[in-house]
Amino acid sequence: MLERRPIFPGVIEMNHQAGWRIGCNVYLVYDDASWALVDIGYSETVDEIIEMIRQLDFPLAQCCGVVATHADVDHIQGLARAKTILKCPVLAHPKAVESLQSGDRIKTFAEITAQNIHLDMPIVQVDRTVDDGDTIDVGGLKLEVWHTPGHTDSQLAFRCGSLLLSGDNIYRDGSVGAIDAHHGSDIPAFIRSLERIRGSNVEWLLPSHGPIFRKDDALLSKTIERLKGYLTLADFGTCASEWPLMKEWDRELAEGTLPEGT
Repeated sequence: MLERRPIFPGVIEMNHQAGWRIGCNVYLVYDDASWALVDIGYSETVDEIIEMIRQLDFPLAQCCGVVATHADVDHIQGLARAKTILKCPVLAHPKAVESLQSGDRIKTFAEITAQNIHLDMPIVQVDRTVDDGDTIDVGGLKLEVWHTPGHTDSQLAFRCGSLLLSGDNIYRDGSVGAIDAHHGSDIPAFIRSLERIRGSNVEWLLPSHGPIFRKDDALLSKTIERLKGYLTLADFGTCASEWPLMKEWDRELAEGTLPEGT
Protein backbone atom coordinates (compact mmCIF):
# COMPACT_ATOMS: atom_id res chain seq x y z
CA MET A 1 0.00 0.00 0.00
CA LEU A 2 1.05 3.57 -0.65
CA GLU A 3 0.93 6.34 1.92
CA ARG A 4 -1.57 8.98 0.90
CA ARG A 5 -0.13 12.43 0.24
CA PRO A 6 -3.13 14.80 0.21
CA ILE A 7 -2.32 18.39 -0.62
CA PHE A 8 -5.47 19.50 1.18
CA PRO A 9 -7.89 17.40 3.28
CA GLY A 10 -9.85 15.25 0.84
CA VAL A 11 -7.76 16.19 -2.21
CA ILE A 12 -4.90 14.20 -3.75
CA GLU A 13 -3.19 15.34 -6.96
CA MET A 14 -1.90 12.24 -8.71
CA ASN A 15 1.30 13.75 -10.15
CA HIS A 16 2.20 14.98 -6.68
CA GLN A 17 1.29 11.60 -5.21
CA ALA A 18 3.56 9.85 -7.73
CA GLY A 19 6.44 12.29 -7.39
CA TRP A 20 6.77 12.79 -11.14
CA ARG A 21 4.72 14.28 -13.96
CA ILE A 22 2.35 11.66 -15.38
CA GLY A 23 0.44 14.19 -17.47
CA CYS A 24 -2.16 16.84 -16.78
CA ASN A 25 -3.14 17.31 -13.17
CA VAL A 26 -5.56 14.60 -12.07
CA TYR A 27 -7.37 15.35 -8.82
CA LEU A 28 -8.75 12.58 -6.64
CA VAL A 29 -11.40 14.11 -4.39
CA TYR A 30 -12.59 11.90 -1.57
CA ASP A 31 -14.67 11.61 1.56
CA ASP A 32 -14.17 8.40 3.51
CA ALA A 33 -14.46 5.55 0.94
CA SER A 34 -16.25 7.63 -1.71
CA TRP A 35 -14.09 9.30 -4.34
CA ALA A 36 -14.11 10.89 -7.78
CA LEU A 37 -11.55 11.97 -10.34
CA VAL A 38 -11.40 15.38 -11.96
CA ASP A 39 -9.80 14.70 -15.37
CA ILE A 40 -7.90 11.52 -16.26
CA GLY A 41 -5.31 12.45 -18.91
CA TYR A 42 -4.06 10.30 -21.76
CA SER A 43 -5.14 6.70 -22.34
CA GLU A 44 -1.61 5.40 -21.89
CA THR A 45 -1.45 6.54 -18.25
CA VAL A 46 -4.90 5.37 -17.11
CA ASP A 47 -3.68 1.98 -15.87
CA GLU A 48 -0.86 3.60 -13.90
CA ILE A 49 -3.23 6.08 -12.27
CA ILE A 50 -5.83 3.46 -11.39
CA GLU A 51 -3.21 1.11 -9.97
CA MET A 52 -1.96 3.98 -7.81
CA ILE A 53 -5.51 4.58 -6.62
CA ARG A 54 -5.81 0.90 -5.75
CA GLN A 55 -2.52 1.07 -3.84
CA LEU A 56 -3.85 4.10 -1.95
CA ASP A 57 -6.62 1.81 -0.67
CA PHE A 58 -9.54 3.49 -2.41
CA PRO A 59 -12.17 0.87 -3.35
CA LEU A 60 -12.58 1.05 -7.12
CA ALA A 61 -16.29 0.24 -6.76
CA GLN A 62 -16.73 3.44 -4.71
CA CYS A 63 -15.78 5.78 -7.57
CA CYS A 64 -18.57 8.35 -7.92
CA GLY A 65 -17.44 9.35 -11.39
CA VAL A 66 -14.76 10.83 -13.62
CA VAL A 67 -15.39 14.50 -14.34
CA ALA A 68 -14.01 16.29 -17.40
CA THR A 69 -12.91 19.87 -16.85
CA HIS A 70 -13.24 20.27 -20.64
CA ALA A 71 -12.92 18.24 -23.83
CA ASP A 72 -9.23 18.56 -24.73
CA VAL A 73 -7.40 15.34 -25.58
CA ASP A 74 -4.69 15.75 -22.93
CA HIS A 75 -7.40 15.77 -20.26
CA ILE A 76 -9.90 13.22 -21.54
CA GLN A 77 -8.35 10.78 -24.00
CA GLY A 78 -8.37 8.14 -21.24
CA LEU A 79 -12.04 8.61 -20.27
CA ALA A 80 -13.30 5.60 -22.22
CA ARG A 81 -10.71 3.26 -20.69
CA ALA A 82 -11.24 4.63 -17.17
CA LYS A 83 -15.00 4.18 -17.52
CA THR A 84 -14.54 0.56 -18.64
CA ILE A 85 -12.26 -0.27 -15.71
CA LEU A 86 -14.08 1.66 -12.99
CA LYS A 87 -17.64 1.12 -14.30
CA CYS A 88 -18.43 4.65 -13.18
CA PRO A 89 -20.30 7.56 -14.76
CA VAL A 90 -18.62 10.23 -16.87
CA LEU A 91 -19.60 13.84 -16.16
CA ALA A 92 -19.02 16.83 -18.44
CA HIS A 93 -20.46 20.16 -19.53
CA PRO A 94 -23.23 19.94 -22.17
CA LYS A 95 -20.96 21.65 -24.72
CA ALA A 96 -18.38 18.86 -24.30
CA VAL A 97 -20.85 16.07 -25.06
CA GLU A 98 -20.69 16.14 -28.85
CA SER A 99 -16.88 16.11 -28.89
CA LEU A 100 -16.67 13.23 -26.43
CA GLN A 101 -19.43 11.12 -27.94
CA SER A 102 -18.30 11.60 -31.53
CA GLY A 103 -14.55 11.47 -30.87
CA ASP A 104 -14.05 14.85 -32.52
CA ARG A 105 -10.29 14.97 -33.15
CA ILE A 106 -10.18 18.59 -34.33
CA LYS A 107 -11.99 20.35 -31.49
CA THR A 108 -10.23 18.19 -28.87
CA PHE A 109 -6.75 19.06 -30.26
CA ALA A 110 -6.14 15.39 -31.08
CA GLU A 111 -5.46 16.31 -34.72
CA ILE A 112 -3.21 19.28 -35.50
CA THR A 113 -1.69 18.44 -38.86
CA ALA A 114 0.52 21.54 -39.02
CA GLN A 115 2.29 20.43 -35.82
CA ASN A 116 2.33 16.72 -36.73
CA ILE A 117 -0.08 15.83 -33.91
CA HIS A 118 -2.20 12.79 -34.76
CA LEU A 119 -3.79 11.22 -31.67
CA ASP A 120 -6.63 8.80 -31.15
CA MET A 121 -9.75 10.21 -29.53
CA PRO A 122 -11.76 7.23 -28.21
CA ILE A 123 -15.52 7.77 -28.13
CA VAL A 124 -17.06 7.84 -24.66
CA GLN A 125 -20.66 8.18 -23.51
CA VAL A 126 -21.39 11.06 -21.14
CA ASP A 127 -23.70 9.85 -18.37
CA ARG A 128 -24.44 13.18 -16.69
CA THR A 129 -24.06 16.77 -17.80
CA VAL A 130 -23.25 19.43 -15.24
CA ASP A 131 -23.46 23.19 -15.61
CA ASP A 132 -22.98 26.35 -13.59
CA GLY A 133 -24.60 26.12 -10.16
CA ASP A 134 -24.85 22.34 -10.09
CA THR A 135 -23.18 20.30 -7.38
CA ILE A 136 -21.33 17.00 -7.53
CA ASP A 137 -21.60 14.92 -4.35
CA VAL A 138 -18.65 12.82 -3.26
CA GLY A 139 -19.74 11.26 0.02
CA GLY A 140 -20.45 14.26 2.22
CA LEU A 141 -18.23 16.49 0.09
CA LYS A 142 -19.87 18.84 -2.40
CA LEU A 143 -18.17 20.25 -5.49
CA GLU A 144 -19.86 23.41 -6.71
CA VAL A 145 -19.75 23.57 -10.52
CA TRP A 146 -18.62 26.78 -12.21
CA HIS A 147 -18.90 27.19 -15.98
CA THR A 148 -15.81 29.22 -16.90
CA PRO A 149 -15.71 29.44 -20.72
CA GLY A 150 -12.88 31.12 -22.58
CA HIS A 151 -10.18 28.50 -23.09
CA THR A 152 -12.93 26.25 -24.43
CA ASP A 153 -16.69 26.64 -24.50
CA SER A 154 -17.03 23.64 -22.15
CA GLN A 155 -14.45 24.66 -19.52
CA LEU A 156 -15.54 23.90 -15.96
CA ALA A 157 -14.08 24.73 -12.57
CA PHE A 158 -15.11 23.18 -9.26
CA ARG A 159 -15.26 24.92 -5.91
CA CYS A 160 -14.80 23.01 -2.68
CA GLY A 161 -14.72 25.38 0.27
CA SER A 162 -11.67 27.64 -0.08
CA LEU A 163 -10.34 25.59 -3.03
CA LEU A 164 -11.08 26.04 -6.72
CA LEU A 165 -10.14 23.24 -9.09
CA SER A 166 -9.62 25.83 -11.76
CA GLY A 167 -8.99 23.89 -14.97
CA ASP A 168 -7.03 25.66 -17.70
CA ASN A 169 -8.14 29.14 -16.68
CA ILE A 170 -4.80 30.31 -15.24
CA TYR A 171 -1.48 28.87 -14.09
CA ARG A 172 1.05 29.96 -11.49
CA ASP A 173 3.15 31.89 -14.03
CA GLY A 174 0.14 33.87 -15.31
CA SER A 175 -0.23 31.78 -18.47
CA VAL A 176 -3.69 30.67 -19.55
CA GLY A 177 -5.04 27.75 -21.54
CA ALA A 178 -4.39 27.96 -25.27
CA ILE A 179 -6.60 30.36 -27.18
CA ASP A 180 -7.69 28.76 -30.44
CA ALA A 181 -10.90 29.14 -32.39
CA HIS A 182 -10.90 25.46 -33.38
CA HIS A 183 -11.85 24.35 -29.89
CA GLY A 184 -14.24 27.08 -28.90
CA SER A 185 -12.02 29.75 -27.39
CA ASP A 186 -13.68 33.08 -26.65
CA ILE A 187 -11.53 35.93 -25.35
CA PRO A 188 -14.32 38.13 -23.89
CA ALA A 189 -15.71 35.05 -22.09
CA PHE A 190 -12.19 34.18 -20.89
CA ILE A 191 -11.84 37.65 -19.38
CA ARG A 192 -15.19 37.31 -17.59
CA SER A 193 -14.20 33.90 -16.21
CA LEU A 194 -10.92 35.27 -14.85
CA GLU A 195 -12.76 38.25 -13.36
CA ARG A 196 -15.11 35.82 -11.64
CA ILE A 197 -12.18 33.93 -10.14
CA ARG A 198 -10.51 37.19 -9.07
CA GLY A 199 -13.71 38.45 -7.47
CA SER A 200 -14.30 35.25 -5.51
CA ASN A 201 -13.14 34.54 -1.97
CA VAL A 202 -11.45 31.25 -2.85
CA GLU A 203 -7.96 31.02 -1.40
CA TRP A 204 -6.27 28.34 -3.50
CA LEU A 205 -6.25 27.58 -7.23
CA LEU A 206 -5.72 23.96 -8.25
CA PRO A 207 -5.02 24.19 -12.00
CA SER A 208 -5.09 21.46 -14.62
CA HIS A 209 -1.39 21.89 -15.37
CA GLY A 210 1.51 22.74 -13.11
CA PRO A 211 1.75 23.53 -9.43
CA ILE A 212 -1.08 24.51 -7.10
CA PHE A 213 -0.85 28.10 -5.89
CA ARG A 214 -2.54 30.62 -3.62
CA LYS A 215 -4.99 32.89 -5.47
CA ASP A 216 -3.14 36.07 -6.37
CA ASP A 217 -5.41 38.93 -7.39
CA ALA A 218 -2.49 40.95 -8.75
CA LEU A 219 -1.48 38.04 -11.00
CA LEU A 220 -5.07 37.64 -12.16
CA SER A 221 -5.37 41.36 -12.87
CA LYS A 222 -2.16 41.32 -14.92
CA THR A 223 -3.42 38.34 -16.92
CA ILE A 224 -6.83 39.93 -17.47
CA GLU A 225 -5.20 43.09 -18.80
CA ARG A 226 -3.04 41.01 -21.15
CA LEU A 227 -6.12 39.22 -22.50
CA LYS A 228 -7.90 42.54 -22.97
CA GLY A 229 -5.03 43.48 -25.26
CA TYR A 230 -5.75 40.38 -27.34
CA LEU A 231 -9.16 41.84 -28.21
CA THR A 232 -7.49 44.27 -30.63
CA LEU A 233 -4.36 42.29 -31.61
CA ALA A 234 -3.79 39.32 -33.88
CA ASP A 235 -0.61 38.02 -32.25
CA PHE A 236 -1.79 36.00 -29.24
CA GLY A 237 0.05 32.70 -29.35
CA THR A 238 -0.73 29.00 -29.09
CA CYS A 239 2.58 27.77 -30.54
CA ALA A 240 5.12 28.34 -27.76
CA SER A 241 8.22 26.16 -28.18
CA GLU A 242 8.55 25.50 -24.45
CA TRP A 243 6.94 26.28 -21.11
CA PRO A 244 9.42 27.01 -18.29
CA LEU A 245 6.76 26.44 -15.62
CA MET A 246 6.73 22.74 -16.51
CA LYS A 247 10.45 22.48 -15.68
CA GLU A 248 9.72 24.07 -12.30
CA TRP A 249 6.82 21.63 -11.79
CA ASP A 250 9.03 18.61 -12.60
CA ARG A 251 11.60 19.75 -10.04
CA GLU A 252 8.98 20.40 -7.37
CA LEU A 253 7.36 17.01 -7.94
CA ALA A 254 10.71 15.25 -7.60
CA GLU A 255 11.50 17.17 -4.42
CA GLY A 256 8.02 16.70 -2.96
CA THR A 257 7.53 20.45 -2.63
CA LEU A 258 4.15 21.45 -1.20
CA PRO A 259 2.28 24.58 -2.33
CA GLU A 260 3.88 27.62 -0.69
CA GLY A 261 1.95 28.68 2.38
CA THR A 262 0.22 25.38 3.18
